[in-house]
Formats: sequence, structure tokens, C-alpha cells
Amino acid sequence: MKIAVGSDHAGFELKKSVITWLQDHGHEGIDMGPYTEESVDYPDYARKVALSVADGSSDQGILLCGTGIGVSISANKVKGIRAALVFNPEFATLARQHNDANIICFSARFTDKETIEKSLHNWFATPFEGGRHQRRVEKIEPCC
Repeated sequence: MKIAVGSDHAGFELKKSVITWLQDHGHEGIDMGPYTEESVDYPDYARKVALSVADGSSDQGILLCGTGIGVSISANKVKGIRAALVFNPEFATLARQHNDANIICFSARFTDKETIEKSLHNWFATPFEGGRHQRRVEKIEPCC
């Protein structure tokens, strides 16, 4: 799978380890920036990842920022994106299973590398359940 990965400066170091994890698990991690630890604006990178997923250039996306909140909000502004802020492996499972989330977001300041890796394992191992969840997901699209 092609996975777009982005962050802000707070998530820069973890982003590098996420890309390594992806490669070690047979995925192509596409680094969408930033490429240094210099201060940047998280919406710029959240948008790059979200647009890549929305237009099909990438299969899914991963975003990191200090809290994970900013990148989640920013990514969810792009039509067709369902970005989920995840704190543990169980949230990752449910985000895929019930919400068909296509971008997973993490807090670089409050989520350790081990938890992120376990969450990514669950994320990729879990299919969307469909059924009653399908109609709910269809209601998520922007209305106005």
C-alpha cells in the first residue's frame, strides 16, 4: 500500500520512525514533509496528505502533530477524508472497523512510539465492517 505520511515540527522525529515501520511491514511510506525540525504550520502538511488520499495517489494517510488535534481537524476539511485521532490500538481498530477512517492521526507529544506501532498494526489488520456502519459513514460527508 502507498501511505502518505506528514507531520508538523513536533511530529518530525516520530514521522521518520513511522515511515521506517511502514517499509518494514511492506508498505510504501511517502514522506509529505516537513523535511526538517524547523517550525511549520500543521495545516499545510495535513492538507498535502489528505489531498493525496482523496485523489487516490495514496491508499491511506498518517498524520502527526503535537496533540494530533490540529492535523485531524485540517485533514477532515477535505471532501472524502475521514481522519481519526487515535490514542491506543483499540481506537485504531474501531476507527477502521466502524468509521472506515482513511487517515490515522497521532499526538507526537502524548503517544509513544510503541503505542503508535501497535496502533498501526491494528489499523492495517482491520477491515471496514460495513453493514450498519456503512449508512453512518455515508452521513459523514460535508452537508453545507
